[in-house]
Amino acid sequence: MPSREQNIANWSQYDWHDRGDAWSTGFGSSSMLWFRTILPRIFFFLPARNVLEIAPGFGRVTAFLLEHCERYTGVDITPKCVEACRERFLGVTKAEFVRNDGLSLDCVGDGSLDFAISWDSLVHAEPAVLEAYVRGLSAKLSPGGTAFLHHSNLGALRDPATGELSVANPHWRDANMSADLMRGFVGDAGLVLDAQELVQWGAPAAIDCFSWFHRPRVGEAPLPDADTLVHPSFEAEIGHSAWLWSNAGRARRS
Repeated sequence: MPSREQNIANWSQYDWHDRGDAWSTGFGSSSMLWFRTILPRIFFFLPARNVLEIAPGFGRVTAFLLEHCERYTGVDITPKCVEACRERFLGVTKAEFVRNDGLSLDCVGDGSLDFAISWDSLVHAEPAVLEAYVRGLSAKLSPGGTAFLHHSNLGALRDPATGELSVANPHWRDANMSADLMRGFVGDAGLVLDAQELVQWGAPAAIDCFSWFHRPRVGEAPLPDADTLVHPSFEAEIGHSAWLWSNAGRARRS
């Protein structure tokens, strides 16, 4: 949990007066969030012809992604979010916003995506949702196409004896999803995991994970197992460009 139904209910009644920018205050602004934290992790894959964003909310990250693609599709389970994005980006002809069921990516063609991203949304999604999206991306990504997903790692912090969480859950993360589960989903879908980062976010432990993976090209040489980087604090996550280049960016260079 949270379930898809709980997510629809929560984000339908949420006060979106600032279009989600309140979640960027720790970075200074949404612009600082983009340039300081998100773009350094995905610049290897931009610009891209065809970009998919899963769960864009009210378009906090969308506004920046649109500058780096020829075609953009945003899918969201919450009708309020889809309508808000359609209104916000009215007139942007290369952008399309679609309501989905929180599992499927039927609105994009097989093999059509060069890059897919989800930021600050799938942290609230249960493992079955992440597994379905990874399986969907295995068909929708083009050969060499890459995905960058931000998801919960809270499931890794359960006490093995009692099953209870060893840390608090102040930000409504899914309590079952983990980096290890994502590794399994990616491998089972025939995709290649390029890197993972575990980060703290308002908690004294690594409750969040960033995962990069790509669809292998025909004849692609096998790659070694992806590294996992664990940050001592959320604020420390910016000073690691060498690690990003050698791990997260390897799909683009292969």
